[in-house]
Amino acid sequence: MSDTTTFTLEVLRYNPESDDVPHAESFSVPYQEDWVVLDALNWVKDNVDGSLTFRWSCHMAVCGSCGMMVNNEPVLSCKAFLRDYLKDGKGTITVGALKNFPVEKDLVIVMDSFMEKLEAVKPWIIRTTEKPVEEGTFIQLPKQLKRFKHHTSCINCLLCYAACPQVGLNPGFIGPAALALAHRYNLDSRDQGKDLRKDVTASEYGVWECTFVSACSEVCPKDVEPAGAIQEQKIESSIDWALDHLIPGRKAR
Repeated sequence: MSDTTTFTLEVLRYNPESDDVPHAESFSVPYQEDWVVLDALNWVKDNVDGSLTFRWSCHMAVCGSCGMMVNNEPVLSCKAFLRDYLKDGKGTITVGALKNFPVEKDLVIVMDSFMEKLEAVKPWIIRTTEKPVEEGTFIQLPKQLKRFKHHTSCINCLLCYAACPQVGLNPGFIGPAALALAHRYNLDSRDQGKDLRKDVTASEYGVWECTFVSACSEVCPKDVEPAGAIQEQKIESSIDWALDHLIPGRKAR
């Protein structure tokens, strides 16, 4: 390493068995032009401290496992190139666990609350009337698919939850990713579960908690546009509320 340019990787460490609060630990890491932050973390784990704990899987920005705070911004560490944070390969990069979640160990967050919220919005196709098998499959036109296709790209990386100020202020808020997925299924021509989801999405912890800062959409690595999905649901919720009062007993979709 003496002939190699090095930089400082400062990692926020936390071991529940020995630490009361997280603490920063610095490592001198060799700089490689084509490395990302995830590569640097793996180098530390392989060469310096095998106890360093973090999640990752694909290294291709597909699995969503490696979301972290890099220089206080939520990113996928497999997409965060060192060269974008350092000058001439020198300097300091800080890495921490995603904000707004309990930390299990080091850079690993506890995802239980998100999984509960995700399940609550029923992110699957719901049918109130089943189509007989002999009638064949459901036909969906390209224009029907286009309505929701971009919302299907969510990889549950949770960067949007780390960026969302409302998630930080109100832990009960259903949050961007779950609400965007609810909208994805509400827009699906094959689905009939909108009213079932509305009990959650239009509740006090649903879309109305969003203040439309759009931080969620800014950090989304897949352009799911959760902020837009939430605003569209606000409009639909308002229309449904008005129609329910104007036409009592009307049949929901």
